[in-house]
Amino acid sequence: CPPLGLETLKITDFQLHASTAKRYGLGAHRGRLNIQAGVNENDFYDGAWCAGRNDPYQWIEVDARRLTKFTGVITQGRNSLWSSNWVTSYRVLVSNDSHAWTAVRNESGDVIFEGNSEKEIPVLNMLPVPLVARYIRINPRSWFEEGSICMRLEILGCPLPDPNNYYHRRNEMTTTDNLDFKHHNYKEMRQLMKTVNKMCPNITRIYNIGKSNQGLKLYAVEISDNPGEHEVGEPEFRYIAGAHGNEVLGRELILLLMQFMCQEYLAGNPRIVHLIEDTRIHLLPSVNPDGYDKAYKAGSELGGWSLGRWTQDGIDINNNFPDLNSLLWESEDEKKSKRKVPNHHIPIPDWYLSENATVAVETRAIIAWMEKIPFVLGGNLQGGELVVAYPYDMVRSMWKTQDYTPTPDDHVFRWLAYSYASTHRLMTDARRRACHTEDFQKEDGTVNGASWHTVAGSINDFSYLHTNCFELSIYVGCDKYPHESELPEEWENNRESLIVFMEQVHRGIKGIVKDVHGKGIPNAVISVEGVNHDIRTGADGDYWRLLNPGEYVVGVKAEGYTAATKTCEVGYDMGATQCDFTISKTNLARIKEIMKKFGKQPISLSIRRLRQRARQWRQQ
Repeated sequence: CPPLGLETLKITDFQLHASTAKRYGLGAHRGRLNIQAGVNENDFYDGAWCAGRNDPYQWIEVDARRLTKFTGVITQGRNSLWSSNWVTSYRVLVSNDSHAWTAVRNESGDVIFEGNSEKEIPVLNMLPVPLVARYIRINPRSWFEEGSICMRLEILGCPLPDPNNYYHRRNEMTTTDNLDFKHHNYKEMRQLMKTVNKMCPNITRIYNIGKSNQGLKLYAVEISDNPGEHEVGEPEFRYIAGAHGNEVLGRELILLLMQFMCQEYLAGNPRIVHLIEDTRIHLLPSVNPDGYDKAYKAGSELGGWSLGRWTQDGIDINNNFPDLNSLLWESEDEKKSKRKVPNHHIPIPDWYLSENATVAVETRAIIAWMEKIPFVLGGNLQGGELVVAYPYDMVRSMWKTQDYTPTPDDHVFRWLAYSYASTHRLMTDARRRACHTEDFQKEDGTVNGASWHTVAGSINDFSYLHTNCFELSIYVGCDKYPHESELPEEWENNRESLIVFMEQVHRGIKGIVKDVHGKGIPNAVISVEGVNHDIRTGADGDYWRLLNPGEYVVGVKAEGYTAATKTCEVGYDMGATQCDFTISKTNLARIKEIMKKFGKQPISLSIRRLRQRARQWRQQ
């Protein structure tokens, strides 16, 4: 049987009760598998249910609200940086009225189940025989001798059909999409990609961006009306998932999305057809397949909070990119600094490129991919929370761990984050319970990364400062690795958001920068007055600049060409405003071109003056 949903919050706080609690922050409502404590472990958000007394009469109880076939119990100790508390053995009791209780028994009497031997690794105990009841109670019998009675748990159970149970019918969630709702290991993921490609060969292409530490290829699927080539004027979008291998929901959502887009394209859904014809979409479901493999082997409930998070060589890919923020801010703070750093396309420092740098092969593969393709917008899907985080992810002050640190494009990022959060079924729901310790409702399900927790070298900050691409982190669910039975509902929660966010790549201005002969000029700098962040044109001279509705003075400059500006207006309707430039070569560039053509080099003025002086001196 699947989990009842303590971890996914399907079981509400009102369905959890306990004999006693040490304090409110350690109440029964905190006794959920994998729940995380706040850094301060304060009164409201602690990391387990802890009994008010240490004796064998304590209990924690779950009301399933309908008859349920209970089959197993999973337990953990208290999540805490400062203390060690877990239950080493317990009894299980069931009831239909919460007054008369029956213990789980075998031939020799009440069964005493073996609990935990440390606080984080989940331990599963299956009941000798399934028991049907409405309530289930866990009664700790022994605990870590230097700690106290504290536990987090999940209950495995199959709700029985009950046509009279209005509560359950009202809360049931189903999907009409005919997709493959299951967890896919590496081989199955590859097979699914092939199936999608076979169904939609004209709009899909499978390719890989490199290999993992263990040699697994990092496969991506491209969805476009001309797969395999960049079309001038068409923006490029990416979704990636699985940088943390144990955050599995994002991986499955991307696999569901590629199936959905193929099916809807074949069915002639005008919205999806339009999106595919006007956008080049790249979907990379598993950045860290080695980590995923570890989590997959443990299973959806037994990997704990971190098994498989890191790469095979112990690196957190999400924060493994070059820290370009510090280079930019140092340059801005030291006005007389000899080393001027541009406000965009900041080069990667030499130390990071050396073989001795602690950089995962997966990270290097992503960077090469980001540099090769002119992405405009991207989302990296993560798990364990329900919020959209936008850059900067790193605080500017050395003395703070949390501080709102906006980019020059803060208003655009906030809109992009809100476009996902507001169309998600739960992110902006004011009635929803916080996943762990943070309540993101005041920001409508969005958060500035640095105001949440500072991180140096994040993929979002790197993407913004090294490429043209605006990237956000999308945390798609409280449960990092939900049970297979939860996937249809999670798809319904995220489907509209995934599509709406892709559509935002068509917001702002776009155009082509050409010379007087109509040839595209690559690497031209596009600037927007009042925004201290520029972008550059691609190899064909085309560009896209994400902007909110309004009127903007846009400038362009390129080496050897005269600069130009024009006013471009961004409307509220979807679709980027066309803002093309034709610029001519400077006089000096023309002279150089002519002299080069005839095999002569232009002499710089300073050298010419020196020669004239030498001639005059000789004549004297």
